Amino acid sequence: MAAEEASRSSPRFRREPKGRVSRQDKYSVLLPTYNERENLPFIVWLLVKSFSESGFNYEIIIIDDGSPDGTRDIAEQLEKIYGSDRILLRPREKKLGLGTAYIHGMKHATGNYIIIMDADLSHHPKFIPEFIRKQKEGNFDIVSGTRYKGNGGVYGWDLKRKIISRVANFITQILLRPGASDLTGSFRLYRKEVLQKLIGKCISKGYVFQMEMIVRARQLNYTIGEVPISFVDRVYGESKLGGNEIVSFLKGLLTLFATT
Repeated sequence: MAAEEASRSSPRFRREPKGRVSRQDKYSVLLPTYNERENLPFIVWLLVKSFSESGFNYEIIIIDDGSPDGTRDIAEQLEKIYGSDRILLRPREKKLGLGTAYIHGMKHATGNYIIIMDADLSHHPKFIPEFIRKQKEGNFDIVSGTRYKGNGGVYGWDLKRKIISRVANFITQILLRPGASDLTGSFRLYRKEVLQKLIGKCISKGYVFQMEMIVRARQLNYTIGEVPISFVDRVYGESKLGGNEIVSFLKGLLTLFATT
């Protein structure tokens, strides 16, 4: 009996056969937004198009953190256009952090898989079917989009930002040895129960949060697959990466190195 209970608590418990998408599989896309009024209609249209063409069951959960630019109004219109069974607006009153946005979104998610991505068009939904195929092929707990492997890449960044990104990723690889090529990316597919457990383990906020998720996944022996992606810098709105975020990243990296 004890052995049976232990097997149930393992991340390997009750996996689907490799290479097969179950009719019961459903993919919940979590879209945290803050001042994405211009981008939101485009990313939602692309998501609906991608899922409709691929035939996978899905829902899109928009978690708006009190955007002053009217993002919530746009989300309400999209909910009416596509239907509340596909678009679920679950707003919050103010900006409370990425980790708590995922927790909030998961409370309303009915899918057994969770997809996280940016709403600023940096991540193209055309890669989602590849994520799903990869997950089924290897029965992975997590599939992460990578800019640093295969034909992945970054477009729209100046040389300075490319260098910062490369150096940051290089340092994290040396210090943390995570077993994944892109730690700071935020385009991933998770088994729902895996994401719930990882978020419960993570203590970081901001840009370090995504990195800690992969590090904790390695500690818990979750399996990680990777799909090369093209990352495109935002067209509308301002980048949320600044000097304060870089300092926070370095502090968080050192904390992870000391505690993992």
